[in-house]
Amino acid sequence: MFETISPYFANLYDTTGLNFIIFYEEYEYDRFIEAIWVSIKLIIACLIFSVIVGIVGAWAQGAKSAILRYCVAGYIQVFRNTPPFVQLLFFYFVVGTITPQVDKGGYFEPVIGSFGWAVISLGFFAGAFNTEIFRSGIEAVPTATVEAAEALGYSRFKAYIYVVLPLAFRVCLPSLNNNLVNLLKTTTLAYAIAVPEMMYTANQIWSDNVNVPEMMLVLFVYYIALVAVLVWGMHRWERKMRIPGYG
Repeated sequence: MFETISPYFANLYDTTGLNFIIFYEEYEYDRFIEAIWVSIKLIIACLIFSVIVGIVGAWAQGAKSAILRYCVAGYIQVFRNTPPFVQLLFFYFVVGTITPQVDKGGYFEPVIGSFGWAVISLGFFAGAFNTEIFRSGIEAVPTATVEAAEALGYSRFKAYIYVVLPLAFRVCLPSLNNNLVNLLKTTTLAYAIAVPEMMYTANQIWSDNVNVPEMMLVLFVYYIALVAVLVWGMHRWERKMRIPGYG
């Protein structure tokens, strides 16, 4: 593909001065493609982790243990009421300094790198909102449905997994969709801890080649496309899971 498009963009630069160097210089093109994959992996990992946190947190909110309920409530308040950028820096520079390190033969590396801390921090941030989203879905499930599951011999945990959560998930999908879109856009904050995703790489490229407008245009198009794909997929999923009376 690079060989196909590079002559056009090289000629575009020569004739108009528009410097889309990532499409006609192989080194920058390779950096750009690598950033795409890192960014996509980061987004997928954050989305999955935040949903898992939300599901577990919503279940824990209804636990019999008051201590567990208070811990979840405290977690939600902390992560909803502090900026995600501050949380990211806290995990990387504070928690990261007290985690174990591995000897790599003359130098030490932390067990969790910048990519891992970005996933953990942003996943917990979005997970706090997902917990409340799933809680609202659980509360929308009729009490009679839960009682029927318990009458059939389901434990609280099994009733949650097999009966309550599938129904609540359908109610939650529109709100969950909105929160996951916000999380996708928030992953750009990972550039602050040197995760080589799209924002970080674009910053390097425009610093090296002084082509800020062109790279900003590429960033806009890239994230618009990612959000469009996520919204399209979530809407299709929502339609396929729809049950009359449950969203």
